[in-house]
Amino acid sequence: MKLTFLGTGTSCGVPTIGCQCHTCTSPDPHDKRLRCSALIETEQTRLLIDCGPDFREQIMPHPFRRIDGILITHAHYDHMGGLDDVRPYCQFGEINVYADPVARKGMLQMLPYCFAEHRYPGVPAIQLHEIHPHEPFTIGDFRIMPFQVMHHNLPILGYRIEEVGCQKSEVGPQPSSLSHRPSLVYITDMKSIAPEEVPYAEQCDVLIVNALRPLPHHSHQTLDEAVSFAQQIDAPQTWLIHSSHDMPRHDDVNALLPSNIQMAYDGQVIEVTKKERAV
Repeated sequence: MKLTFLGTGTSCGVPTIGCQCHTCTSPDPHDKRLRCSALIETEQTRLLIDCGPDFREQIMPHPFRRIDGILITHAHYDHMGGLDDVRPYCQFGEINVYADPVARKGMLQMLPYCFAEHRYPGVPAIQLHEIHPHEPFTIGDFRIMPFQVMHHNLPILGYRIEEVGCQKSEVGPQPSSLSHRPSLVYITDMKSIAPEEVPYAEQCDVLIVNALRPLPHHSHQTLDEAVSFAQQIDAPQTWLIHSSHDMPRHDDVNALLPSNIQMAYDGQVIEVTKKERAV
């Protein structure tokens, strides 16, 4: 399983328009942060997590082939404002988009012309699938388990994704124990998580989680909160995403962090493999 960080920034991106702060003026490409999104692939299956307004720019360098599913974390514009730009991929068939009821409603409001009874020619052909926390489903090579985290007072979805080999895509009950498979957990925009949701993130090989900035924020984790959560989950490797321009420069932050908890950067590619754990 290969994951590419298409974007690691927040709703305003980095650099932020009109800003001359230390991070926004950095010449280091690691400090250029488009809106958050990730591409997960095997040879047979390709998933997109979130599809924000930078999607066109983010996907252009990548091979043009079918996207088997788009997993939406929540109904904010920076996480689904680029859905109209998937229309070129409709030549491979309908685009299957998976979202909880709140995000589904948001898409119907944002892109009503895509779901009208009589669609005009050329609109993206999107098939919406309503999903719910703790109800796993498969898409090709991947088994996906949605779970719930809190974005301030808004319940949103995190995803646990395990590589299980090519299967027919379906929604519904699936085998519950696949801990011997390579797995990643992807969480963005989290402020808090209920204790009963934490087990869905445990025992993963790679944890990806949001870290907005060092200073407190009402709806996003700080850097310290993200590090604390990563240490609780104890994944072999954690990558931090959804960072604003208030986060210091990439290399400066990473120099202060343990080697197994690091900031990700746009365009970074990681291989998710099963890792041995200390007993």
